[in-house]
Formats: sequence, C-alpha cells, structure tokens
Amino acid sequence: MAFSKKKRYNEFPSPYTVSNAWKDGGAITKLSMLLMGAGNLAHKQIVKGLTFLAMELIFIVFMVYSGAHNLAMLVTLGELEQQEVWNEAKGIYEYVAGDNSLLILLYGVATLFIVVWFILMWRAAVKSAYKAEYLTKNGKHVNSLVDDLKDLFHINLHKTLLTLPVAGVLIFNILPLVFMISMAFTSYSKQGDHLVLFDWVGLENFIKVLNFSDTIGQTFWSVLGWTLVWAVLATGSNYILGMILALIINRKGTRFKGFWRFCFVLSIAVPMFVSLLIMRTMLQPSGAVNTLLMNMGLIKNPLPFFTNATWARVTVIVINLWVGIPYTMMQVTGILQNIPAELYEAAKVDGANAVVTFFKITLPYMLFVTTPYLITTFTGNVNNFNVIYLLSGGDPTPVGLTAGKTDLLVTWLYKLTIDQQYYNIGAVIGILTFVVLSIVSLITYRNTGSYKDEEGFQ
Repeated sequence: MAFSKKKRYNEFPSPYTVSNAWKDGGAITKLSMLLMGAGNLAHKQIVKGLTFLAMELIFIVFMVYSGAHNLAMLVTLGELEQQEVWNEAKGIYEYVAGDNSLLILLYGVATLFIVVWFILMWRAAVKSAYKAEYLTKNGKHVNSLVDDLKDLFHINLHKTLLTLPVAGVLIFNILPLVFMISMAFTSYSKQGDHLVLFDWVGLENFIKVLNFSDTIGQTFWSVLGWTLVWAVLATGSNYILGMILALIINRKGTRFKGFWRFCFVLSIAVPMFVSLLIMRTMLQPSGAVNTLLMNMGLIKNPLPFFTNATWARVTVIVINLWVGIPYTMMQVTGILQNIPAELYEAAKVDGANAVVTFFKITLPYMLFVTTPYLITTFTGNVNNFNVIYLLSGGDPTPVGLTAGKTDLLVTWLYKLTIDQQYYNIGAVIGILTFVVLSIVSLITYRNTGSYKDEEGFQ
C-alpha cells in the first residue's frame, strides 16, 4: 500500500499545486489550508512554518479590527452626513464629522489588495506544505532554512531581486491607479456637494461623457477631436521636418556638420518649460513680437496669437516644432548613418535620382526603424501637457463651461480635477484617454512592417 502511494506521487512531474494538494495530500497538508504553515512545521521547516502562521494571524487580526469594516463600508461608501449639535455648556453649535467617502474608498481598495495578497500567500503555504510532504514520501531532501536562503541567491534570485520593485509598483502605481479608476463610477464632485459623502453611480458618468446632447459630452468630443488633430500634426510635422533637417546636415556637401547639429541640440539643453514660458511672453499682445512688428509698421494691431482660436492652434503647433524637431533630428541622424552605403551606390548605378533614392531607400528604411518611435511620440503628444498648458493654458473661446479651444484631453482633465473639482468626470476622461491611445497604438503598430516582418527588412 505504501509502495503504491509512493508510486502515485511519482506520477506527477510537477505536483506542487493546490488542487493536487487537496486530492493527494495527507491530513497535515490539508490542515495547512486552514492553519497556514502546519505542513511546514510538521516537516521541520520551523521558520517557514512560523512565517506563514504569523501572516495568517496578522491577516485575521487586521480583518477583525479593520478589514471587514472597510469592505462592508465599500459597498455604500458611507451614509452618515456631518451633523450640527448644540452644546449647552459652551453655548455653541459643534459639528460632528460624518463618513468620509474618499477615505472609505481608499481603505476599501487597499483592503482588497491585502485580501488578494493573503490569497497568494495562502496558496504559497499550501503548495509549500504539499511539496514538503511529497519530498518526504519520496525520500528526497527537504530544504532547511539555510537551503532556502541559499536558493534566494541562486535558483530563486529573480524573486529576491524583484520582490521590492514589484511591491513598490503595486503600492505606488497599481493601488493609486485602481483607486482613481474607482472614482469614475462614483458621484465624487463638487456638483451636488458630493466632495465628502458620495455614492456609487455605475456607468452614469461614462454615459454623460459620451452623450452628444450633454454639455460635458459635447465638450469631450470637441476636445477629443482637437487632441487627435493636434497629435497627428505635431507628430507628423516634427518627424518630416526633423528628417529633412537631418538629411540636409548629413549630406556630403554640407560643411561643419558638427556645428549645425550643436546649434539645434542646444535648444534641447534649455529646459522645455523655460523655452515655452519665454515664447508665451514674447507672443503676448504687448510682447516683444507684436511690439517689434508694430514699431516696424508691418501691423497696426497686435496679432491674436492666443486670443483667436485658429491663431492659437497654429501657434502651439509651430512652437512645438521648436522643441520637437531637434529630438527627431538626433533620432534620424543615427539611422541615416547606419543605412548601408551599397544601397545608394546601386541606386546611383541604376540611374536613380535623389528623389527616387529618398522614396525607395531612405524613407522605407526610416519608417521601418522609427515606427515604434512615431507611436511613442504620438502618445506623448496626446498627453503633451507642457506645450499646451504653458503656452495657451487651453484658451481661447471656452468649449462648454470647462475647456478651451486648445485644450487637450490631458489639460482638460487637469482643469476638471484641480480647478473644477469634478473628480469623477476627470477619472472617466483618464480612462477614455487610455482606451483611445491603446486602440490607436495597437492597430497602428500591428499593421506596420516593424511588427509583421521584424527580421525581414533588408
């Protein structure tokens, strides 16, 4: 009987799973499903067993004193409003704080993360107990504390190195992200005085934003349209002009190539916000540009760089060239210098002129290599907060009640949350921006040569 049991264990090449522990594990392993670490303690893995047991006790204490309450409150987000109570002794009204839905939501989401963490630890404890039982019954070595510590710097080195970074990403990135996404499904805004006590509203905010007949919806579609136009024009103009500049500097007849590259790279050395604020000051109605043009008699009235919608949009696109072309030039220069010279020599022998050579050799090679860069640049321009906010501030001519003609989704989101305190709508805008970028990036990349024929370009 013992032999058949041992043979049955050997039939599993990778037996350390919770399901196998339930089917084939002994009583002590199944006890580990209720009392974490019991199996490890039974097989003399004292420290590991006590660690799992301590985790379970800490989790139970947390859930009893706080966690269960947090999850229960997460359902309603609080119901008790701030109350005004008359204090007879002091002769004044005192305010008794009610429920704070924001804190309830934060604690609830954090508790969900802790529950998920405990489930993973429970799973690890059960698998560890079953592994210890499996090794013991097959007469194999069961790791001691020293062996486990050695494995952390050898076989399990990836776990040692990634534990802190992964924990940091979960705590400082994923948790706040889930918390902010949750706001999109609530009434958290100054509208209706829902800044302290708010409720779950489901998809109501999404419907409002996507509804053409609603003021917020009309604003969203208007801002989205300009955001996509801006992203395409800003990306395309920088790429094309940066490529032309790199070609001119890189051609054989150009002298002092290093000097010309230095002149353009110098603009990168100046912080972008400094350049943008200087440009904004110079283009004001009483700024240096308008003053100089009026003094020269070329114009009678100041040019409406930021007071007319069309002028403002053209202005931000043109100024974006100043801060964007040098980056593209540097990217393209490196690629141009790596195009095989034999291709150009063969084209010259075949009688191809400069235009044909560019469209048949240079441009296809450049697009193949730089497509991921273009997608990244497009994404960056959709979220290009600095250029728009520091130059025009989203003005002029309000779109709806909360946005301007040059506002992008990201600058509108900033105004909705910081200035208007519509946090729920802002969260919806953030989610929709992510959806738009994901769809555009994935479709674009999957239909390019860089994705379809990664190794095939010659």
